[in-house]
Amino acid sequence: MNFNHSDKVKQLEARLTEFLEEFIYPNENVYKEQIGKSDRFSKVPPIMENLKEKAKEKGLWNLFLPESEYGGGLTNLEYAPLCEIMGRSSMAPEVFNCAAPDTGNMEVLVRYGTEEQKQQWLQPLLRGEIRSCFSMTEPDVASSDATNIQSSIVRDRDEYIINGTKWWSSGAGDPRCKIAIVMGKNDPSAPKHEQQSMILVPLDTPGVTIKRVLPVFGYDHAPHGHAEIEFKNVRVPAANMLLGEGKGFAIAQGRLGPGRIHHCMRTIGAAERALEELCKRVQDRVAFGKKLSEQGVIQEWIAEARIDIEQARLLTLKAAFMMDTVGNKEAKAEIAMIKVVAPKMALKVIDRAIQAFGAAGVSEDYTLAAAWANIRTLRLADGPDEVHKRAIARYELKKYM
Repeated sequence: MNFNHSDKVKQLEARLTEFLEEFIYPNENVYKEQIGKSDRFSKVPPIMENLKEKAKEKGLWNLFLPESEYGGGLTNLEYAPLCEIMGRSSMAPEVFNCAAPDTGNMEVLVRYGTEEQKQQWLQPLLRGEIRSCFSMTEPDVASSDATNIQSSIVRDRDEYIINGTKWWSSGAGDPRCKIAIVMGKNDPSAPKHEQQSMILVPLDTPGVTIKRVLPVFGYDHAPHGHAEIEFKNVRVPAANMLLGEGKGFAIAQGRLGPGRIHHCMRTIGAAERALEELCKRVQDRVAFGKKLSEQGVIQEWIAEARIDIEQARLLTLKAAFMMDTVGNKEAKAEIAMIKVVAPKMALKVIDRAIQAFGAAGVSEDYTLAAAWANIRTLRLADGPDEVHKRAIARYELKKYM
């Protein structure tokens, strides 16, 4: 495995870093102020759209997309350091049109969409004109086992009828969110992993109701949001089915591999920023007669943080390398491992940074509290730790059967 970055990637790293320093960091508070305190899900902060135009002008757009007729051209290994840089700021991925769940939904449409579906939904997403959500998790079942999902997708001549309730549909609160990819059961009598399908549902379809937007540790993540959505006798054309009936699990595996590794890449970036802020803070604060940076316990935190970040990065790069060379299916153990390791690592680093900041660390004056709350959800999103550990153990045991 050769993890040396090509000249192309090095140039993109430098350009992204410069962009964050010049445009993103100085505007993080502007973004929060423009969201405001009321009507937080009815408007889009103007600074976001302005920064998107700057990103397009500088050629820093849709970097996540693998080589295809729609652009892109970076491998997972090449994208890893770039995604990490974006992960240093919660607002950065959207600026470059590299934010979840749009990236995963665009990859689904590239891989499995018909030409008509691509024209109607993929192209506007690639241009950043609309946003999307992914509706899989349900409130009434343990959705970590997706075979439990009970929402129904029933064929009625040239239409499908969707019924059910989804929640944690990230992005559905955004006024720009126009399309949902919905996973539901279309044939309960089929083999266990062929009962589910995925279908495209425009959010303005009659019968679609956004019941509420769910906060995460008190953060509403406006204007993005995480919505509970009711689908009541929702009718969409049969042409909205993705890939075909019973292909929901196949699509999910194709979608979640890249989605999981992108989360891990961004998480490493968040941990790097937290360590950077910790190191700067402890140089400036004095307690019991000497700088915090001279306290042995603080030095131990810093050393452990550097070790943990490097270990998580190397494992993530190995997973990216395997996805590029042998495919997502063969890299499934490595993908599962990084999904467990990266969020736990970042939470530990951020928690130490919060401790070093003292009371300021849990305030809204700094990025640490929001980063911790956001990353804590990743131990649940795209499969909880326990499910990934179960899979890793099974892969390991198979070697000795």
